Order: sequence, then structure tokens, then C-alpha cells
Amino acid sequence: MSRGKLLFFQLLVAVVSIALWHLLTVVPFFDEPILNTFFFATPENVAWRIVRWFSDGSIWLHLWITLIESVLAFVVGSVTGVLVGFWFGLNPTIAAVFDPYVKMINALPRIVLAPIFALWFGLGIRSKVALGVTLVFFVVFFNVYQGVKEVSPTVLANARMLGMNKWQLMRHVYWPSALSWMFSSLHTSVGFAVVGAVVGEYLGSAAGLGYLILQAEGALDVTGVFAGIVVLAAFVILIDWGVTLVERRLLAWQPVAVEARP
Repeated sequence: MSRGKLLFFQLLVAVVSIALWHLLTVVPFFDEPILNTFFFATPENVAWRIVRWFSDGSIWLHLWITLIESVLAFVVGSVTGVLVGFWFGLNPTIAAVFDPYVKMINALPRIVLAPIFALWFGLGIRSKVALGVTLVFFVVFFNVYQGVKEVSPTVLANARMLGMNKWQLMRHVYWPSALSWMFSSLHTSVGFAVVGAVVGEYLGSAAGLGYLILQAEGALDVTGVFAGIVVLAAFVILIDWGVTLVERRLLAWQPVAVEARP
């Protein structure tokens, strides 16, 4: 499918979704809409609220705070996940020793850690970043670890026969093998980094998109809640788009899959 056709269908899904939202909240069905506007905001009101936020500049501070928290959590969690993933993948004995502990920590509900981080690091940016790191780290770690383990033994043996040392093996064999797995996890980690920041803002903050949504909930402002969610969704898409650009640059050597035609 061409890029233009793909973009068309993606926009079509968005248009149909908004039109359906409009029909369910605005168009009367047996004297009243199917969805009560006290619980579901209309798309028009949400759009006007977002326009007002950006026009008066009240949302920029919240966007900036959440962006800093999300980017820091994403970078720190991704880098540590890659490093530990390679370390475990290249050292099977170390991986076997720590395997039950890694799985145990990963199984902990992150919402339980949020108040602990607030006690340790305060209600500032550090507690939000710490929560986001715990979400991002394990996603990247498991994918990179699996990518290193998936290296073909035949390719590895041939590389060693050619006289490659440890660093050459890392650059030409292990790194390309893990790269696809790593970027697959990074796309998921973008959302987790934002989730960590927003959940942390829910528990205690004075700014951020999570704080903005929480204030709207406290005032029973359903339009503000939906507007915050829409802005948050667009925020995640923009960050993910940046990751995609980096991925295309680093994975330019990979062959493009050819779509089978009947």
C-alpha cells in the first residue's frame, strides 16, 4: 500500500470515529441522544476547549512539564533497558541467576510504586520520571534480551571464523539483531513513559496534563477531561513519530518487505 493511500485510510478512520461520536452525543434518538452529554462531551465542545487552551496559552506549561517528564523517563528507561538487556543476553549465567528476581519486580503493579516514589523523591519531577522508568525499562529490556538471544548460531560461528573480536561481534552481529526488537519496544515504551508521567501527576503535582485532567474531573468538567485526553493522545503520537524517524534512519539497511499480490 502506498504512503498516500495509507494516510487516506488513517484519516478516514479518524473522520468516521468523530462522526460517530457526534451522532451519539448530538443527534436525537427518541427525543434525546444515545449518550448523555453530562457524561460524554461532544466533539464540538472538546474542539473549542482545546482551541481556547492553545489560544490563551494556558496549556503550554502543562505540555512542557509532561514532555520533560516523559522524555526523561523514556531516555533513562530505554538506555538502561538496552544496556542490561545486552548484558544478560551476552552472559547466560548472569541472566539465569537474576531471572526470577527480574520477573518478580516486573510483576509488581506500578501504581503501588507511585506513592513510594513520591515519598522517596518528593512530588517534583523526579518521582514522575522514576515511575516512568519502571514502566519503560522492562519493555525495552525483555525485547533487547530476546533480540540478542535470537542471533543465528551459524552467523555467529562464521563471524568468529573471520576473526572478529568481541567489539566487532557486538557491532556487526549482536547490535543489528537486537535493533529491530529494540525499536519495536520503543514504540510501546513511548506510551508507557507518558503513562508514568500522567499517573505521577495524578498522585500529586501542580502542573502537567495529568494535573489538568485531574482538575477537570474534580470540577465534573467532562469536556475538560475529554479535551485533556485528546491532547494527550496527540502528544503521544507526535513523540512516537519522532521515534519512527530515528528508526528509519538506523534501520535503513533492512530490506523493505514486498507486499504479496494475488
